Amino acid sequence: MSDKIAVHVDGRDISLTNLAKVLYPADGFTKAEVLDYYQRVSAVLLPHVAGRPMTLKRYPDGVDGQSFFAKHAPAGLPGWVRTEQIVTRGSRSQAPGEPVDYVVIDDLPTLMWAANLAALELHVPMWRFPADGRGAGEPAPEHGFEPDLIVFDLDPGAPASIVECCRVAQALRPALADAGLDALPKTSGGKGLQLYAKVSGMDAGQVSAVAKDFAERLERDQPGLVTARMTKSLRGGKVLIDWSQNNGAKTTVAPYSLRARSHPTASTPVTWDEVAACEQAEDLVFTAGDVLARTGDHGDLFAPLLG
Repeated sequence: MSDKIAVHVDGRDISLTNLAKVLYPADGFTKAEVLDYYQRVSAVLLPHVAGRPMTLKRYPDGVDGQSFFAKHAPAGLPGWVRTEQIVTRGSRSQAPGEPVDYVVIDDLPTLMWAANLAALELHVPMWRFPADGRGAGEPAPEHGFEPDLIVFDLDPGAPASIVECCRVAQALRPALADAGLDALPKTSGGKGLQLYAKVSGMDAGQVSAVAKDFAERLERDQPGLVTARMTKSLRGGKVLIDWSQNNGAKTTVAPYSLRARSHPTASTPVTWDEVAACEQAEDLVFTAGDVLARTGDHGDLFAPLLG
C-alpha cells in the first residue's frame, strides 16, 4: 500500500499518509481502515457534530502510544476547513480570556482530513454555533451558546459495568419522560452508557442544574447503585451520573466516534430494548464493523435528536 496518496473528496484535494500504519495493534486495524470507517459512517455521524466546536483526540502512534487532545486548529490546515473562534476560561494551560480557534467538522472532506491526523476520537459539547454565523470571532458567552442537548454520562465504578449503567438508565428514563425529555441511549464505546435528550430555551448552567437535580434524586432513591458525586471513594460498585458534562466548556464523545481502546470500538446508539436485555458487558460492545452493519440495518438511531 502506498505511503501517501492524493484523493479528491467532494471537491477537495486531500493527501492521505501512512495508510498501512497499524493504529489498533490487537486487531491489526490500520489507518486506512480508520479512514474507511469514518468515510462510510459519515452520513450518520456528520449531522451530530456539524456546527459544534471539535476537540480531536489524536493517536499518531496508535492506541498504545502517546495521545493528546487538540482543541486549537493546527497550523497549516487547509483553507477550506471551517474554524470558529471562542474564548475559553478556567483552563490551566491558557490565560483567562485567550481566544481559541476550533475546527468545526461540517462535511466529509474535513472529517477525512481529521482522521488522517490519527484523530481517532471526536469530542463535542452539547451546543452548536448559530446557523447564521453569529458568534464567529466573538467570545462565546459562558463557554458556549444555547445548548440543544442534555446528556447524562453514566460511568460505572468497578466492579460495576455497563450492565449496572443500563439499570440506572432504565430508572432515569421514566423520570425524564415525565419532564418532557425523550431520552435516547448510546454506549460510550468504553465501559459506560450515555443518555441524550433534546432541550431548548436554557443556557448551559441551567441545563447542568436540571441534570444535577435528576442525578441527585436518583441517588436518594437508589443509594446503593447510584452516586451523583465525583468523589472516587464513593464510586466503587456504583454508577456515577455525571451531570457535569453539560457544562458548556466540557465535551462528550460524539455518536459513532471511534474510541482508543484495545479494539476499534465506537460510541454506538442503541435501542431501549437492547438496554433492557443487557446482562453482560459484552452485550453492548460494538466495533467499527458492527456499527456499519447496524447503521445499514437501522439507520441513525439518534436521528430524533436532530432538527
